[in-house]
Amino acid sequence: MTEEAVVDRESAEAVRPAGRFRLYLGSAAGVGKTCAMLDEGYRRHRRGTDAVIGFVETHGRAHTAELVRDLPVVPRKVVEYRGAVFEEMDLDAVLARRPEVVLIDELAHTNVPGSGRYEKRWEDVLELLDAGIAVISTVNIQHLESLADAVERITGVAIRERVPDWVVRKADQVELIDSSADQLRRRMLHGNVYPADKVPTALTGFFRTENLVALRELALRFVADETEEELLRFLDTHRQGSVWDTTERILVAVTGAPGSDGVVRRAARMARRAKGELLAVHVRDVEQEGPVAEGDALASLRRLVADVGGEWLEVEGDDPAQAVVEEALRQQATQIVVGATRRSRFDEWRRGSVVNKMLRSAAAEGIDLHVIARRDDVAREPAPGEPGAEE
Repeated sequence: MTEEAVVDRESAEAVRPAGRFRLYLGSAAGVGKTCAMLDEGYRRHRRGTDAVIGFVETHGRAHTAELVRDLPVVPRKVVEYRGAVFEEMDLDAVLARRPEVVLIDELAHTNVPGSGRYEKRWEDVLELLDAGIAVISTVNIQHLESLADAVERITGVAIRERVPDWVVRKADQVELIDSSADQLRRRMLHGNVYPADKVPTALTGFFRTENLVALRELALRFVADETEEELLRFLDTHRQGSVWDTTERILVAVTGAPGSDGVVRRAARMARRAKGELLAVHVRDVEQEGPVAEGDALASLRRLVADVGGEWLEVEGDDPAQAVVEEALRQQATQIVVGATRRSRFDEWRRGSVVNKMLRSAAAEGIDLHVIARRDDVAREPAPGEPGAEE
């Protein structure tokens, strides 16, 4: 064997595979996520990997369609729904084809009812990963559950399609496809993102410069956090003798009051940036007799906590403020997050302020308390063609 052959073999063995789940993340539509996914799939195809297209959405963009090249495509499933015909990824056909790698666009997509066994495309992806098939996919930052409400406030557009944070964190690699606001707006003006008739509305709406700058900042920060977490995991594995600071544990007090979902998402972002854990505690009235039926608001909050990677806790107590602080002590929480009250001053004077009680109790125990404003949903419905609009 020649020296060059030995070097090539050793180099190949030293390079870690790209992973079973690779995710291209963008700040907005049009930054080039689908193109990057197709390029990666084609490179693997050229190297002899059995890579196929499970679903790619070109949105009528000629350049994107050209990048499909000679990649094998699994035929889509045609579905009729409410008098219209739709095409969806055929999950069973991909499983039967059993490729090494499958390309699946738009992780946050909601499947047409009746098209398969799952409501969301990310659920299809999870089954493929469980079956041992590697997946390359795409997602925009606005679709992450913990960030969706922040994006709605920034852009004023409702974000209907969302992906639980824990699904994104399952990715072996998250790669940011970056584009400046000016560059993306130029691409739109040149007709490389939306059809010409939709460009003026998009540029004065979701794709305003200030919106794109804020979305890019969110995406950059998310990827930076992911990279830092990878470093911490590496150090934890390879530098176990080192001294580590205590992990931050963020405990958020939840009720069924309006705006509680925003408080949970804010706490989740705080926990993520602190590289800490998120706990959500709900205090049940100790005087309530018999089993308590869980209302729709609490059931929705429980699902949200799971989606953003938190743990749901329930305790009983006739003093909510004291019960939350006591649970924080039991869980060794370092910070408490609570939503600001909307009760009148007279009501607080008559019954006492829960937040003030919690502030005094938390201070006595050396626990930081954050009071978060409860925000009403002010986002408008997305216009046709805008991110967040139904297809």
